[in-house]
Amino acid sequence: MTPAEGRGLRKDAESNRMRITSAARTVFAERGLRAPLEEIARQAEVNIATLYRRFPEREALIEAVLTDRMNELARLAEEASLAADPWEGFRGFVEDVCAMQAADRGVTEGFTACFPDSPGMEEPRSRALAAVDALIRRAQERGSLRPELTSGDVMLFLMANAGVLASTRQAAPGAWQRLVALLLDSCRPDRAASALPPVPSPGELHDAMVAAHPSR
Repeated sequence: MTPAEGRGLRKDAESNRMRITSAARTVFAERGLRAPLEEIARQAEVNIATLYRRFPEREALIEAVLTDRMNELARLAEEASLAADPWEGFRGFVEDVCAMQAADRGVTEGFTACFPDSPGMEEPRSRALAAVDALIRRAQERGSLRPELTSGDVMLFLMANAGVLASTRQAAPGAWQRLVALLLDSCRPDRAASALPPVPSPGELHDAMVAAHPSR
């Protein structure tokens, strides 16, 4: 093989990768992370063997498509944690992330699943949760957030929003906004008329998110 032929093969491989990730972004957004890989290959105009050469596991393709969204999640959380008014930071963060879910089925599922073998997905999620913890503490110290609330509750909000979106995305696409408004209203300290049941432990939430992991 000549150097020029080698460069041509590398260029073709990179072109195929870009076409696959672009198609996957579209298909995952429309159909979710369990969408058939054959459909992604068809939209990318490559054969399924080429897709598997570039991405031997579904998780590798998900990471290539959603890592930037996970980093956006972390950025939103870190910016919210610095808000002058921590309640407004918390409210804005929850609304923004739920809106991201509403706009993209892949994001809806990716934010509520666990990817233990994917540092590109899990590292920004850990940063986001740490920032949310700091934000919640600040809001509670100001007396603007009920004292029992934790970042685990925020994960439950995202899971609840994912469930509502799964049922209403086509028939009632704005229903999620009412859910989010009700959830945020329940977070205010003057809504704490009775004690909440215990929040799921980090281990329980982790197991629930692992169970939601899209299989190959």
